[in-house]
Amino acid sequence: MNILDGQIAIVTGSGRGIGRAIALKLASAGADVVCVARTEKNVTQVSKEITAMGRRSWAFWFDVSNSDEVTKFCEQVLSEIGKVDILVNNAGVTRDNLLIKMNEDDWDYVLDTNLKSVFLLTRCLIRHFIKQRAGRIVNISSIAGIIGNAGQCNYSASKAGIIGFSKSLAREVASRNITVNVVAPGFIDTEMTAILPESIKSEVLAKIPLGRFGDADDVAEAVLFLSGPGAKYITGQVLTVDGGLAI
Repeated sequence: MNILDGQIAIVTGSGRGIGRAIALKLASAGADVVCVARTEKNVTQVSKEITAMGRRSWAFWFDVSNSDEVTKFCEQVLSEIGKVDILVNNAGVTRDNLLIKMNEDDWDYVLDTNLKSVFLLTRCLIRHFIKQRAGRIVNISSIAGIIGNAGQCNYSASKAGIIGFSKSLAREVASRNITVNVVAPGFIDTEMTAILPESIKSEVLAKIPLGRFGDADDVAEAVLFLSGPGAKYITGQVLTVDGGLAI
């Protein structure tokens, strides 16, 4: 028996990278997965991969920072699927620049996608979790939200906000058997980081005690743990997956 048999999971930003790895990992543990992303082609492909594994899967593509679209999505999922057990808020973007050069649009776009979406989706589903007196919420932050990163004031602020949001919510809903935790990846080898100059990659690599970049599966394993029965007494915590970079 798989540890997530009978569970329904929602994973945002699951069209590629870390989100894709999380969706596939939860499916491999027995969950049926609702895949969410902006791009139809990407999220549909991931959903097909999960179906090929013998699990049920559904693909949705919309803007997770749009309140009306999020509400419509949640209502449709609860109406057609019937329940949600696991919510993984992973959707994230970057628009890097030094603060002196950062415009308001770049600030708003990153904060809305990375942080506001967590508020919107969680608010839509929290009443359902409370009613069923069970639920696992795992929010994806970043070590940039813990130690900061030059050129990423917007991104770091959004990821630090996720940590504060999660700790506060964990206190609000713990009595209803709902856990809320955070996974904070370090430098993970994905399409998002692949475009960085080699000089920056070398500089970061020299600071990682384990001597390598992480991969998306490293993050997915942490999410699986926090979603599973082994983490039933863990809430309000931040699990860094960074090879020791934040030590």
